[in-house]
Amino acid sequence: MFCRMTDLRNKDVIDIKSGTNLGRVSDVEVDTCTASICAIVIFGRLKCFGLLGREEDIVIKWCDIEVFGEDAILVCYGHHHKRNKRKNILAALFGEG
Repeated sequence: MFCRMTDLRNKDVIDIKSGTNLGRVSDVEVDTCTASICAIVIFGRLKCFGLLGREEDIVIKWCDIEVFGEDAILVCYGHHHKRNKRKNILAALFGEG
């Protein structure tokens, strides 16, 4: 099955351990040396309609993806790296962080 980035963005990411919907694929991390995808990224959920920033992004390594389905991606989500490139708006206003 071939899949484009636009197809990935429309798929829900489901944790097979807990059955929770983690969100939708927002971005991918690519290793430019090997030209391979390293991880998928799910942007953090908005806090107070985005006024208080976002929660941390969820980064799921490519090896932790179990199944690509038609509507969803099943992953084995455990202790994964989280990253947050976007600063909290309030922290930016008050010079924190």
